[in-house]
Amino acid sequence: MARVRLLRGTFTVGVMTLASRVLGFARDMVIAGTFGAGLGTDAFFVAFRIPNFLRRLFAEGAFAQAFVPVLAEWRERRGTGAVRELVAATAGTLGGVLLVASALGALAAPLLIHVFAPGFALRAEPGKAALAADMLRVTFPYLLFISLTALAGGVLNTFGRFAVPALTPVLLNLSLIAAALWAAPRFERPVEALAWGVFAAGALQLAFQLPFLARLGLLGRPRWGWRHPGVRRILRLMGPGIVGSSVAQVNLLVDTVIASFLTTGSISWLYYADRLVEFPLGVFGIALGTVALPALSARHAAGDAAGFAAILDRALRWTGLIALPAALGLALLAGPILATLFGYGAFGERDVAMSARALAAYALGLPAYVLVKVLAPGYYARQDTRTPVRIAVLAMGANVLLNLLLVVPLAHAGLALASALSAWLNAGLLYRGLRRRGVLRHGPGWGRLGLQLALGLAALAGVLALAGAPPGAWAAAPWHLRAATLGLWIAAGAGAYFAVLWLAGWRPRPVGGKA
Repeated sequence: MARVRLLRGTFTVGVMTLASRVLGFARDMVIAGTFGAGLGTDAFFVAFRIPNFLRRLFAEGAFAQAFVPVLAEWRERRGTGAVRELVAATAGTLGGVLLVASALGALAAPLLIHVFAPGFALRAEPGKAALAADMLRVTFPYLLFISLTALAGGVLNTFGRFAVPALTPVLLNLSLIAAALWAAPRFERPVEALAWGVFAAGALQLAFQLPFLARLGLLGRPRWGWRHPGVRRILRLMGPGIVGSSVAQVNLLVDTVIASFLTTGSISWLYYADRLVEFPLGVFGIALGTVALPALSARHAAGDAAGFAAILDRALRWTGLIALPAALGLALLAGPILATLFGYGAFGERDVAMSARALAAYALGLPAYVLVKVLAPGYYARQDTRTPVRIAVLAMGANVLLNLLLVVPLAHAGLALASALSAWLNAGLLYRGLRRRGVLRHGPGWGRLGLQLALGLAALAGVLALAGAPPGAWAAAPWHLRAATLGLWIAAGAGAYFAVLWLAGWRPRPVGGKA
């Protein structure tokens, strides 16, 4: 039953996340076509990335990894009343701290822009730094709203309600689409409408989840609970986890700092490439990690070491089956995908070509990004946040060094490649640590699975290699022809991959079955 629940939970989160990511592509298509890749979009993406970075660092990173195991333990060993008290104390404490942080962030917006995008001022582009600071004042409160949304989502996930938290990001996409199409023409500086879209989205996402929390009987009145034993334990676990759980986001932020010194448009090119990598990462990697953490936490609380290891082993098998072909497909179809999704209006052929270079580099790291999402919960579920921190520090140091080495010959694509390589270092060290501790033990069938994957990936590469066409050919075609052609190539590649897997003896089974 545990195998079936893990598969069902991953499928539920994956489907809901798929809906959100598809709408997210529609959002990005609207933004790209309306605003292109230039001064205004560079400024907005920085103004959005700062609170979004802090959101992933605290809300979906250190906080989630610390909160869910403690909540699962309280649910396992204490009654509903104690769980409700823990949720209320955590919400009050988190909300109070982030309310102050949001106010300070808005006041210090110009300074933050100089810190996170110093090139905006040094490149002497009139108005770019000021525009980014004005938008940051509007977007910074998003951190407060979305962090409380993450708390509500963590509670719902712990109680097996995966669909609502996974569907919630749809509201961000709808809000930004409305801002770009309806609100932007009403602003003196149209791109500022996007910042207000972010603000509105934060409030809407929090409001959407509260009724479902109430149905569980866990929507108490938030209160300051600094001395609550559960809150203090969460805070102790969060301390080192702030770095360890969010190394990929720190790497992206470092990319932004360096890219602010490069040609105008570099930040936008990196953004659109990263968005495409985030699609399979969100649909599969984050979904699997989201479902695995409560399951691993429950197995650890119950003292079931064999069940704990089996969940990790099953997750790694599915990582290989899904992440490897996704990475190969993104690398080989980078140009056609970007031309089909974003190559319209203000987003020209050069923007497509520059974004494709970054996407091909980011794609090399996709399996590593997924592995980190799968392996890190193996530590956090055991309430070990120190080991991932040490590994993350090494990976971040490697990323900075690689950025400096690769940015000169490869420009913005070098930043993407550095992030991919440092992600592999992070994943490799996490894996080695779990193996050395005996927490991760592999079941039989890995050798056969490796051979099946090699054959399937070779078939996929052979098919997609035929899809190459000059960028101008894709740009000249109407959108419906681009979409139909791209869809056929993706279907042909996926069909070849799974057909060869089938012929090699692989059969789909519930997660944990022999591959």
